[in-house]
Amino acid sequence: MAVLVIADHDGSAVRDSTNKTVTAALALSSDVDILVVGSAAKAAADAAAKIAGVRKVLLAESGELGHQLAEAVTATVVALAGGYDAILSPASMDGKNFMPRIAAKLDVAPISDIIEVVSADTFVRPIYAGNALETVRSSDAKKVITVRPTAFAPAAEGGSAPVESVAGSDAGKAAFVGEEMVKSDRPELGAAKIVVSGGRALGSAEEFHAVIEPLADKLGAAVGASRAAVDAGYAPNDYQVGQTGKVVAPGLYIAVGISGAIQHLAGMKDSKIIVAINKDADAPIFQVADFGIVGDYKTVVPELMAALG
Repeated sequence: MAVLVIADHDGSAVRDSTNKTVTAALALSSDVDILVVGSAAKAAADAAAKIAGVRKVLLAESGELGHQLAEAVTATVVALAGGYDAILSPASMDGKNFMPRIAAKLDVAPISDIIEVVSADTFVRPIYAGNALETVRSSDAKKVITVRPTAFAPAAEGGSAPVESVAGSDAGKAAFVGEEMVKSDRPELGAAKIVVSGGRALGSAEEFHAVIEPLADKLGAAVGASRAAVDAGYAPNDYQVGQTGKVVAPGLYIAVGISGAIQHLAGMKDSKIIVAINKDADAPIFQVADFGIVGDYKTVVPELMAALG
């Protein structure tokens, strides 16, 4: 059984989610290849080659692949699919875009967001906002799977796989028009070891920035937000943690003024240590918190900041 992992990368290095997807792939087979698609992505391919357990790295480059256009990525992967029994990708924004297209082109049912590999044809995935786990057995000859990175340990470094160039496909009638990039000195939310999130209880965008960001900066943390806070305009969409946002599992998650709706819990309940600050003692967030502080964040957060020096 041969497995192809589509790398998640920034052009110069592979992201941690790629290593974690390789771990899932190695649970299926020892024959694991990585596909790096992009523009001028040789450095990322060289980084992928250092992941332990990888047989070889395939590098497909073109201008359209540099923007991760789903049509171009899909065509490139489908052209290579004949040599593989399973195709895996992190359940990232890009992966959720092109993997269903790949499955449709191959006429198979996609298996999304797996958290466990039971066997070569059986997988576990969360449903109902993470409140239940579903075991899925696929009879398709070729598996197309997205992997929830927070559920797997990252594959170690130390490999020395060869890098081979393969043809990249164009995007057909689709074309890249433009993008607006958000730049930040803080850690990327999906990979951060510490996350500080704020909820609707903060009351305004000004209060959100005045309370959450200094605490995050003090801890070297990424900033997150509940959907209610995002919908209210307190924080941008890329801060959203939850079922319809980003799924995170940092070593420390601090929730300030977040009640803990099941949609939010689905995105952060696998965090190693959860600290909740809320003046409502009955807030659902306290059911998953390791440490809970019942109190007004306007008092608690300044005290925490002072204690941190």
